[in-house]
This record gives sequence, structure tokens and C-alpha cells, in this order.
Amino acid sequence: MDGDFRTGFVRDPAALKHHPALVLNADYRPLSYYPLSLWPWQEAVKAAWLDRVDIVAEYDEVVRSPSTIIRIPSVVVLKDYVKPQKRVAFTRFNLFLRDGFCCQYCGSTGDLTFDHVIPRARGGVTSWENVVAACSRCNLRKGSKSLRQAGMSLRKPPRQPGAEELRNSGRKFPPGYLHESWVDYLYWDAELEA
Repeated sequence: MDGDFRTGFVRDPAALKHHPALVLNADYRPLSYYPLSLWPWQEAVKAAWLDRVDIVAEYDEVVRSPSTIIRIPSVVVLKDYVKPQKRVAFTRFNLFLRDGFCCQYCGSTGDLTFDHVIPRARGGVTSWENVVAACSRCNLRKGSKSLRQAGMSLRKPPRQPGAEELRNSGRKFPPGYLHESWVDYLYWDAELEA
């Protein structure tokens, strides 16, 4: 996979000012896998102070106030369960995630855009069932022609993904930075070695 292309869609962990906290729902599952649910350490400390989260893992580093010393949280769990959305928003990012960040015509992973299978000029609509990820080369080659006219075919038919399906797709793309304290919570349902 072309990592540079995908990382443009997610927050850069360095932008979290170091020591990000992995945020887990009350069932100990991440709120999202891709992008990974992370908070800056300041937000995690604030949520813990307001008793909105439990801290389950910490960094070795501390922050200080005049009267308090607090170890920086690395994993926090929400006290109240956040019900996952059942409806998946139709966004460019979710479309690329559904299609595995690869062109649905040739399979390439770079320079992606999107394409209407039935062109809008021919009455095609912008929907999950009619839009696919496509590289610029294939998109230009197809233009406003039908698949048959362009001599092209799809790798898989486009369809609306379910929320759980999209979350599972996101697990295939681990972020470039994983703190060791996060690993047990990110792959909690992976099969254990015997």
C-alpha cells in the first residue's frame, strides 16, 4: 500500500504534541481504528480530572501543577458507553476505506480519486452503489463512457458498507505509531497463540 497517500487522511500523531492517549469505549474497544481514536495528553488529563474516563495505562512521564503531579495517560476508557453509529457517512475517506485505498479498475494504490460507474452525464447519481475509488489514469480513460464502452470492469461491485464492516476495514491499516501500552487494546479479539 502507498502509505503516503493514506496518511494524508488521518491526523499525524506528531500533531498531538507527543504522548497521545488511546481512547477506548466503555466496552474497551477503540472508538475508531482508522483513524485511530487518539486524544492529546491534555484532553486525557482533563477528562480524567472531570471523572469522565478511567486511566488504564500511563506513560513514564509526568505533568506538574503547583499542587499536583500526574502521570500522563496512554490509554483511557470512557465511563459512559458511546453507541456506535449504524449509518455510515458517504465521504471520500469512507469510500476509499471501503475500497481498500486501491483503484477498483486496475488495483493501483496511488493518486486516487473517485469515479461514477454510471457517469453523471448519463443520469448516474452520487451514491455508495455508483461511486468507486479510481486512480487518475483509469478515471481519465473511462471518462463519461459506460464500463462496456470503455472496455473496463470493476474488481467488485460497489455497495453501501455497514458501520461494523467499515470499522473492520480500518483495522487493516495500522497507524505508523503504536505505543506498546496500546497493543493489547487494539487487537483484543485476535486469536491467541497456543
